[in-house]
Amino acid sequence: MASMKLILRADVDSLGRLGEIVTVKVGFGRNYLLPQGLAMSATGANLKQFELERKKLQGKMDGFRAAAQEIADKLAKATVTITARVGEGDKLYGSITSSNIADALAAQGVEIDRRKIVLLDPLRALGEYTLEVKLHPDVEAKVKVAVIRHGQPAEAPKQEE
Repeated sequence: MASMKLILRADVDSLGRLGEIVTVKVGFGRNYLLPQGLAMSATGANLKQFELERKKLQGKMDGFRAAAQEIADKLAKATVTITARVGEGDKLYGSITSSNIADALAAQGVEIDRRKIVLLDPLRALGEYTLEVKLHPDVEAKVKVAVIRHGQPAEAPKQEE
């Protein structure tokens, strides 16, 4: 298998941190890391250039981490309530997915990408859940999600047709 050595210009999940030299498959490097600006070839000239850029890149990464921590603090205080129609035995018609949760958070003013919500299986029952949200490689948050019966008094009933 062909591989290539790259210098990471940003933290990449399950690969490495800013400044590390990693060996990846050629396809992953050429098709994802290089075009996204997440890495550069590990040549002598690029190593020198990277050392000059390191402070700027580190400052940028610290900014992302601080923004992620700010969102994590908001999520710790937030409780998402989602109403769902239920059938016999309190089974939901359909299921609650990470998209539903992200939309409910957006309605509360907390914008996060649905792919950052760790939800192995969609929620299919009423109840309260605590879900993990990976905002940054160093910042994880927990969000409380309450799935309640449609029309339950915890929230004003929504009119659906």
